[in-house]
Amino acid sequence: MYKNSRQAFTMMELVFVIVVIGILSAIAIPKFAVTRGDAIMTQAKTTVASIRSAIATERQKRILRGSFDKIKYLGEDNEEGAGDSFIFNGFDNNTSTPVLEYALKPCATTSSTSCWYRSAKGDGTSSNPSKYKFMLPTSGEVEFELKDNKFTCDTTDANCLTLTQ
Repeated sequence: MYKNSRQAFTMMELVFVIVVIGILSAIAIPKFAVTRGDAIMTQAKTTVASIRSAIATERQKRILRGSFDKIKYLGEDNEEGAGDSFIFNGFDNNTSTPVLEYALKPCATTSSTSCWYRSAKGDGTSSNPSKYKFMLPTSGEVEFELKDNKFTCDTTDANCLTLTQ
């Protein structure tokens, strides 16, 4: 007369499913967090390479025009002539003349991460380079110098090696 039909899950089945979902999320969530940090570092490495390539291209353009002046800084400054600088989106909050396809993310505060800012304005020579910092997504910073038309950082610094290798 009565058929033994089940129309619901047992408590054991529900507990088992919850435990499996918990284990999977405990493994997957940290992996996604690491992946995001890796993506930001890869983006920073690509940006450094793009900046270096753009500086080399600009230097060659200037030589072809007959100008052998050094690029003094990246960004726009009305105090000096336009020929002294090489304008990048993002440095000095300038977005008027794009050099890179995507603007560099400027730092809003000193505690910002994954952003760029100019820390010192120099004349682009070995004795007085312009300096730029990239705030790492984890902690710390990497300081780059624009001197003698080269965008370099201190290769003895572990953070610098992370971004340039």
